[in-house]
Amino acid sequence: MTERNPTPEGVAAAAKRLARHVVRTPLLPLEWRGVRLWVKAECLQEGGSFKLRGATNRLLLLSDSERARGVVAFSSGNHAQGVAIAARRLGIKAAIVMPSDAPAVKRDATLAAGAEIVTYDRMTESREEIAGRLAEARGATLVPSFDDVDVIEGQGSAGVEIGEQLGGRPDRVLVPCGGGGLSAGIALALPESRIVTVEPEGWDDMARSLAAGQPVPVAEPAPPTRCDALQTKLVSPLTLGALRQSRVHGIRAGEAEIEEAMAFAARHLRIVAEPGGAVALAALLAGRAGEVTERTVVVVSGGNVDPALYASILAAQAAERER
Repeated sequence: MTERNPTPEGVAAAAKRLARHVVRTPLLPLEWRGVRLWVKAECLQEGGSFKLRGATNRLLLLSDSERARGVVAFSSGNHAQGVAIAARRLGIKAAIVMPSDAPAVKRDATLAAGAEIVTYDRMTESREEIAGRLAEARGATLVPSFDDVDVIEGQGSAGVEIGEQLGGRPDRVLVPCGGGGLSAGIALALPESRIVTVEPEGWDDMARSLAAGQPVPVAEPAPPTRCDALQTKLVSPLTLGALRQSRVHGIRAGEAEIEEAMAFAARHLRIVAEPGGAVALAALLAGRAGEVTERTVVVVSGGNVDPALYASILAAQAAERER
């Protein structure tokens, strides 16, 4: 059987399918070094991140018998919420395998959306193995966070919106990247644009995989990062293939730069950006984005951050500016 890959046509179809199921998030103007560029605020999507797009697309395509048996997903929080919300709307039972140290704000929101949570230790256990066993035991459908054609094509609906809102193709789009589902979908939606993936330092396995032409895992021991949404230790051949075909390259941002970007987003854009959602903005502010034009778009992919952590970061950044 021929392996199925995500396509621009699949992304276009997903965007039409999702039109009445997801929020059309705003494209916010940002003045930066004399240039008026744009920020795609996916942190304002229902569920607080872009993940609702891919999850909803995947669940809408389930058969009636598959819906009756339920779904299983694994996620540190954003995909969990996307699947939980989509499943609740469609009357589908959802079980989510989440790390025991997942941010409370993400865990609580997933429970509030009606999903069951199965916890695991991210240091000693494999979420993929646990979710696979659970799905098999229940006869449920496994809904990966990025390694799935329908999920990738659903995430690409954000790229379709960017093109429509901008009135044509952007020159460059900076996208936060964990497993690469969002960046691959946007690359397929905007084939004539330059797509740049952005990852936290030490977790830039997609950038190194793109350079090597094959999956390269995160070097161990992996450094600590606040970007829980981007802690993917090995990229998928599916997303890597789509990104390589689109001639995407990757860059990275440091932890201090990410915290600066979170505070910048609050001050200048009036939006809440979680650490993983702020990495692309961090790369821009640090001057790593390359040539910036009025058709440059920066994606802020999520805003699900622990309130106490967020307050401490904003306070620290405010104190730093006063020095």
